[in-house]
Amino acid sequence: MTIKGKAYIAGAYEHPTRKAPDKSLAQLHAEVAIGALADAGLTKDDVDGYFCAGDAPGMGPLSMVDYLNLRVRHVDSTDVGGSSYLLHVAHAAEAIAAGKCRVALITLAGRPRSEGMATGTQPRAGNLAQPDVQFEYPYGVTVANAYAMVAMRHMHEFGTTSEQLAWIKVAASHHAQHNPHAMLRDVVTVADVVNSPMVADPLHRLDCCVISDGGGALLVVAPEVAKSLKRPLVKVIGAGEAPKGQLGGAVDLTYSGARYSGAAAFAEAGVKPSDIKYASIYDSFTITVLMQLEDLGFCAKGEGGKFVADGNLISGVGKLPFNTDGGGLCNNHPANRGGITKVIEAVRQLRGEAHPAVQVRNCDVALAHGTGGLLGTRHGSATLIMERE
Repeated sequence: MTIKGKAYIAGAYEHPTRKAPDKSLAQLHAEVAIGALADAGLTKDDVDGYFCAGDAPGMGPLSMVDYLNLRVRHVDSTDVGGSSYLLHVAHAAEAIAAGKCRVALITLAGRPRSEGMATGTQPRAGNLAQPDVQFEYPYGVTVANAYAMVAMRHMHEFGTTSEQLAWIKVAASHHAQHNPHAMLRDVVTVADVVNSPMVADPLHRLDCCVISDGGGALLVVAPEVAKSLKRPLVKVIGAGEAPKGQLGGAVDLTYSGARYSGAAAFAEAGVKPSDIKYASIYDSFTITVLMQLEDLGFCAKGEGGKFVADGNLISGVGKLPFNTDGGGLCNNHPANRGGITKVIEAVRQLRGEAHPAVQVRNCDVALAHGTGGLLGTRHGSATLIMERE
């Protein structure tokens, strides 16, 4: 079974707050749900499917369905980190195609900024029952140094430079200046990035994403529901998902799971990378973006540095506009799980509702890609391709 054309994204909402010391986690989930429902023109009584990940409090869907007072017949709590919400869109489309639900609500929310979480420096100790923790924890694996290890390997293998990585942050900042909700709205230069403090060699502070509270929500609906609403039609046409780990010891840090999730999504959608008018790429760090662009086929492996340089990712300037809301590098990275924001901005672009200064002309096919976990150890990749009908 294919999900191509079997479901539409009818509602998309990003919470405007970036710091919420006065709100509970459940309240944030509720507020983004209300926002997405209003955006679609639906009510909570229309929802018959609910999707969430590890950011949801309590027992995930059991707690949230009760808190939101929903009556649903299908739930999914797949958790693959920041890529979860792209998987949820695909899984919702599968459930809709199978007749399990007609209106699926997906929510994300978090309060890491209010809780004082640092940027990728906290050790991920986890549970000692996890098969990987007992071997890796003694060596002090953190989010930042796991991604830095990948960046260093890419530089060694392909000659990628810090200046090339910096162009990704520069592009994000050019877009964020037009987003009134973005945490970092100042346009930066390559020099600003490479001269910012080193966090984990070779990644500087400005190579790292922001830490924010907030969240977002999506509504994935059956075709007949979408066509009954007074909203632009955004159709799901392809999806792919792939985990990548240590490969039984045959570790290769030069590529990610996007190699497989992207290929599956493009095959199902029946389009090529050259057909994509806009790309939302998970940007926990600048190296994350560069790796995904290569593995998704926008450029050859090892050519990512050249591809992102000289403004090629800036809307209205480059060949592939990316993260026109400012992305995780400048705008928002709620709950340290930014995948849902990638879908939200792609929906805005396809609807023609992005800020006029960054709206991509004739944007009819868009891609969103999420990464969850750590590129340097094990991670999940999820790719979603959408089309304006």
